[in-house]
Amino acid sequence: MATRPNRTPPQRPAPRQVPPIDVSDLTTYPLKKRHSKVRVSDFAQPWQRGGSFARFYASLPDILAVKTLRAVAAAIATAHRRRRPVILGIGAHVIKVGLTPLLVDLMERGIVTAVAMNGAGIIHDFELALLGHTSEEVDAEIDEGRFGMAEDTGRLLNEAIARGAENGQGLGEAVGHYINRAQGQFRHKATSILATGARLGIPVTVHVAIGTDIIHMHPSADGAATGATSLLDFRRLAAVVAGMEGGVYLNVGSAVILPEVFLKAVSLGRNLGHPLARITTVNMDFLSHYRPLTNVVRRPTQKGGKGYQLTGHHEIMLPLLAAAVLEQFR
Repeated sequence: MATRPNRTPPQRPAPRQVPPIDVSDLTTYPLKKRHSKVRVSDFAQPWQRGGSFARFYASLPDILAVKTLRAVAAAIATAHRRRRPVILGIGAHVIKVGLTPLLVDLMERGIVTAVAMNGAGIIHDFELALLGHTSEEVDAEIDEGRFGMAEDTGRLLNEAIARGAENGQGLGEAVGHYINRAQGQFRHKATSILATGARLGIPVTVHVAIGTDIIHMHPSADGAATGATSLLDFRRLAAVVAGMEGGVYLNVGSAVILPEVFLKAVSLGRNLGHPLARITTVNMDFLSHYRPLTNVVRRPTQKGGKGYQLTGHHEIMLPLLAAAVLEQFR
């Protein structure tokens, strides 16, 4: 068997030392001539016990999210002064964390001129108006098949929707009138967005995906009635959006349904000749999601207007924004 000859690997040349760059001729300029994004004048001020909200609001640092908060509050106040729409799109979580009194107050003041919600929103609004409590323990009920099986919620809401379809009403309007007309049954209706909208004539529209809500499991669910009333609500919201030139749309806590609905409403309005070139859009949630950032903040404003993102828990951020808006009218 032939043996292989020993082969000595070729010698690599020693690495050449790279000399450090010569910075002696570097061009500089005085710091005072540089634009700086952060200034002492923008800093927060220490809190003084017993101060007012106005003092607290003024004490916040005028940097990043605070600048956004102030810009959004100013946009809402400007729209209100100019009698332009301020449309609030909400996920059901906004209702569940106890914010309906604030939203009802903004509706009563004429600041919020329309509300859109998903199908879960009517469930929590309805249960709170009826009994003063809502939001079941899903983990505790799902194993036994009890989740979503509350008789009153399914039967009464489906009855309200069926009546609304017969009367040519939108879903939100139908449930709002149902609550208001039931004498003494809904003891907490003062906190109901649906009842307030029906009472004041403010559009409250409901945008349903069939199968996503507990009332769709109930034997009284009527797909034709739900579809007809929700379609009417979409077209009603589209009419409001078509007229929101100079107005504001806020998406609060809806990651999928309402951003998709809003984008279609904008496209429909523009197709029918409404430019919607000077609009303000805002997304508020405790997490950043693709659809709200794309379909609410960016796409509708790319031909004009301004889109904003405010990140934080609804139970903190929405009261802060509501108070900031009201401070604009001092």
